[in-house]
Amino acid sequence: MNKSFTYADNAATTKLDPKAFEAMLPFLLEEYGNASQPYSFSRSSKEALKEARQTIAQLINAEPEEIFFTSGGSESNNWAIKASAFSDIEKRATITSQIEHSSVLESCASIERLGYPVAYLHVDQHGLLAPEALERCITDRTRLVSVMLSNNEIATIQAIDELAEIANRHGALFHTDAVQAVGHMPIDVKKIGVDMLSASAHKFNGPKGVGFLYVRSGVKLLPLIDGGKQEFGHRAGTENIAAVVGMAVALKENISENQKNTQHLLSLEQVLLDGLKAEGVDFVRNGINHLPGNVSLSFKGKDGETLLHRLDLMGIAVSTGAACDSYETQISHVLEAIRLEEEYAKGTIRISFGKYNSLEEAEKIANAIVKILKSTPSP
Repeated sequence: MNKSFTYADNAATTKLDPKAFEAMLPFLLEEYGNASQPYSFSRSSKEALKEARQTIAQLINAEPEEIFFTSGGSESNNWAIKASAFSDIEKRATITSQIEHSSVLESCASIERLGYPVAYLHVDQHGLLAPEALERCITDRTRLVSVMLSNNEIATIQAIDELAEIANRHGALFHTDAVQAVGHMPIDVKKIGVDMLSASAHKFNGPKGVGFLYVRSGVKLLPLIDGGKQEFGHRAGTENIAAVVGMAVALKENISENQKNTQHLLSLEQVLLDGLKAEGVDFVRNGINHLPGNVSLSFKGKDGETLLHRLDLMGIAVSTGAACDSYETQISHVLEAIRLEEEYAKGTIRISFGKYNSLEEAEKIANAIVKILKSTPSP
């Protein structure tokens, strides 16, 4: 890789933590036994699976039997929403917000097509879902409320504890897509009161293709994948031991360094924003109560795609919004939901710093954006 390359799209994926990589190696090259087999060669894999589950549970204040390993955040979200609906013969309603990740919105659309009612709540101009809005919509005929902890595009952190309390008071389950937040902020599932929580390892310096779904003890969910009896009979398929081990190590590393990482990310943000303001750049930062390091910027009268490609030519990787929407050029559903003015919305990029970024890189990005904006006429 070019030494001058600057990666600033950590909300899309992150660099694998070296300690996670080292922990994974034995289970790829030597201890490759199938954890479901009864012979002694599988003992190491079984123990590693058990220890990883205990580690992850402890880090979010859950019980080991409440952690179910999946292929990532999208599967966890699909499982929580679809299994909740299909477990309910009364076909009670699901409530979500308009700014959820596509894996939540598409799952909701799928159950809706099968006759399960879904309500999509509005958010304010900062992307916040007001607890009062949920109070007005929820009834005793609501089965599930699903609201993300931190938005993947604008980084707004929701008042999940308040929303979960409302849901539970009405007898509904509460699920949160915490893919962007796990590993980047302290999370105590008992304190925030959620019934289910989704996470993905590659968002917190773990390997791709693995994640988990926390399911509070007592919540009954149908399996999303049928077959073998893995994951306490709830998720069939031979366990990816190496990936699970890497995920646990990466999460432990990030949580142990959370305070240091948070301060570092806030410093990077400040360098970036100060650099733009010093040059009189006309921009809006989207969202409020942000997850540290995730910066959504909208530049008046500019084109986000042009900015992305010009930055790419300068060796800087950013996003125009959600990575899952990278093939779309229209204004994202999140920016539409917060009712951002079109002249700003079209000029939106997302810069998401990670723990491996430097202050020099933040300054480099600010200078590059200023240079591009000065040389690019408004469309």
